[in-house]
Amino acid sequence: MKNIVLLITDTFRYDNLAQKAKRPVHTPELDAFAASRATAIEGFHAGSFPTIPHRTDVATGRLGWPHFPWQPISRSGRNHVATMLSDKGYATQLICDCPHLFNARFQHGFQAAYQHRGQEGDRHLLHLNDDILRVMPQEKTRQMPSFQGKTLADMHRWINRYATREDETFCARTAATTVRWLEENHRAAPFFLWVDFFDPHEPWDPPEYMVAKYDPDYDGEPMLHCNYGPATDYSDSELNNLWAHYAAESEIVDRHLGRVLQKLDDLNLWDDTIVVITSDHGTSLGEHNRTGKSNISDHDDRYWPIYPEVSHVPFLVAGGDVPAGKCLDMLAQPVDILPSVAELAGADVAPVDAFQGQSFAAAVRDSRPHHRTLSVTGGFVNPDADGRCPAECVTPWVTDGRWGFAPVGASGDAELYDLHADPFAEVDVATANGDVVADFRGHLRGHLREHGADAALVACWAGEQA
Repeated sequence: MKNIVLLITDTFRYDNLAQKAKRPVHTPELDAFAASRATAIEGFHAGSFPTIPHRTDVATGRLGWPHFPWQPISRSGRNHVATMLSDKGYATQLICDCPHLFNARFQHGFQAAYQHRGQEGDRHLLHLNDDILRVMPQEKTRQMPSFQGKTLADMHRWINRYATREDETFCARTAATTVRWLEENHRAAPFFLWVDFFDPHEPWDPPEYMVAKYDPDYDGEPMLHCNYGPATDYSDSELNNLWAHYAAESEIVDRHLGRVLQKLDDLNLWDDTIVVITSDHGTSLGEHNRTGKSNISDHDDRYWPIYPEVSHVPFLVAGGDVPAGKCLDMLAQPVDILPSVAELAGADVAPVDAFQGQSFAAAVRDSRPHHRTLSVTGGFVNPDADGRCPAECVTPWVTDGRWGFAPVGASGDAELYDLHADPFAEVDVATANGDVVADFRGHLRGHLREHGADAALVACWAGEQA
């Protein structure tokens, strides 16, 4: 059996890589990894949304979002990737700076787990003799959670003692711990190593000299955290500076993922190790007149479909007999990761509950771009008795690769996009393509029923009583 190394980032957009974006981000490590070592699945989309629901899909191989909200993994099912692999003789380790994994009990399945604390308001060690400084205007960022009247952006900088050096960033620290672990455990094969980088999740607080590479002329207050609301709350220059902070943090994540990849190379592990790099979702940075990934604004009454800048994420797999430098134009989702990497690693795992994900191992090995015909990204909601959806909620995104469909668009009406001509889903063509809209409602209805969604949820999203 081969080792398995799973490297998950948070909020890392698909279009960060290989100059795919309208505003390119510098990601030389991942670009080189994709070109020389990995197979890329180009149509990888989030499944259950956001952070913990996504990782539950990954860890269990089962789809969560139609059934349960963000909750501890122990409440979401009986499968746990680390337990399954441990039963097969794997040494299992979790290393993370994502602040939510320990709260959601992911560590309980691992033989060992380590967390760098302090992300996103994680108050682990108070130092109240030091003032909590205002680091950006309150009206430009989310208002909750707060501490002593200070925003999350203020709190984050204070908790982490106003770090200014790259080696103080979380991705640098998490990568350094990972490098140490590999040096101290690389002969303990087979091993399963799950490394979870919370960056580039907001607050975006890379060293300002990195931000200046993307926004050299900005002279206003730094925009460290999005508002989870209308992008028009920002001036054009503020919005660009918000993106620049995100881009700089994404570049640093790329750099430190590269440190881990280099150590795998130093230790000559590639033939005996399956390595995956992916993310849970992206974020809006002005697209669709919004910033963030969900609507928590007190002055935005729109629904928030999980448009491509949020749903579409990178997926790179390498090692063993995975072909190098290949791109597969096919759809896949997080529930597929566990059965796929287990097969690629030769680990015949035994889930307590049957996998709902489908292995794409053969497609990767054979460079044969065929897997799913549809991907669906969604977040848990409780519809009312009449099947109506909650106001202002996140709504599903459905794609077959050609079309992108939001059953409940920003205004409540269905939206449809021709992704071949319009990959960022900017021009709604639903009115001119009623037959396609009807087909996608049927596809979504079938998907929800296949996964055991109740009648109210089918009615909420598929527009028809089950």
